[in-house]
Amino acid sequence: MVRTLTNKHPLYYEAILQLRDVSPAAVALAEAEFLRHKIPLAKLVAVQHGYDYYVADSKFTKALGKRLQQQFGGELLITASLYGQKDGKEIFRLTILFREASFRKGEVITYKGEEYKVQALGREIVLQPLAGGKKVHRKYKEMALMRKSSPIPQRIKSRL
Repeated sequence: MVRTLTNKHPLYYEAILQLRDVSPAAVALAEAEFLRHKIPLAKLVAVQHGYDYYVADSKFTKALGKRLQQQFGGELLITASLYGQKDGKEIFRLTILFREASFRKGEVITYKGEEYKVQALGREIVLQPLAGGKKVHRKYKEMALMRKSSPIPQRIKSRL
C-alpha cells in the first residue's frame, strides 16, 4: 500500500530513480508502474544515456529498482544521502541507479578472453564456461569487462 502524499509541495521528492543504458521496455515498465500506483513525480530529467525520475515515495522507488533488476538483469546501486532533520530524526534521500546488462540469459559472452554462456542474471551474473568447468559468479561491477561474443558459424569455428 502506498502512503498518502497529500499536502506535499509539487516538487517534493524522496528518491531519484536513475535509469542508465536501459531498453525502451525497462523505461516503459517504470513509467507504467508510476501511473498504475499513482506515484507523484516531481520532475523527469533526460540525461546522457538515460533518465532521472524524482519520485515522491522512496520505498516504492527502491522496490521498483529491485523489480527492474529481476526482470531485465543489470546493476542496481542504492545510496542514501542525508537531507536534513525533522524532530531530531535524520531524513535521507535515496538514489537508486539501475544500469541494464547489455546481454541476456542464454547468450554467449567473452569475459577476460574466455567464452561463457550466461546462466542467470539476478543479484549476480552466473556464467558457465563453454570449455567446461565450474560455474562462475560475478558482480555487476565487472559487467564492463563482459562483451557479447560475435556468433561464428560452427563450420567456420571448426577451421580456426
